[in-house]
Amino acid sequence: MKSIIVAIIFILLGALIKYGKMYFLIAGYNTMSEKEKNKYNVDGLATVMWNGMLGMAVLLVIGYFAAKLLDNPQIETYVMFGALIIGIPYILIKSNSGKYKNDNVSD
Repeated sequence: MKSIIVAIIFILLGALIKYGKMYFLIAGYNTMSEKEKNKYNVDGLATVMWNGMLGMAVLLVIGYFAAKLLDNPQIETYVMFGALIIGIPYILIKSNSGKYKNDNVSD
């Protein structure tokens, strides 16, 4: 059941960032000056956050049902750690790739 709760939290956070435009939930973005914020495609970063959070949530739900189906609660724990090990680096690498930095903004 803990996986389902964490999955719901991931979906809510991803939706708040992407569709609720609560960009302050993106680490570091809130502390940037307006000049620095203009250097980034925040909609692209929000999409990365949404995709990463949704992907982790889907894995957690699959792990929950696999654990119930196979009557092995350890599967749920393994999948939770696996989702985090895959999802967090995905978000970090993708968001820091430079793809979402606007080149046409002057200093």
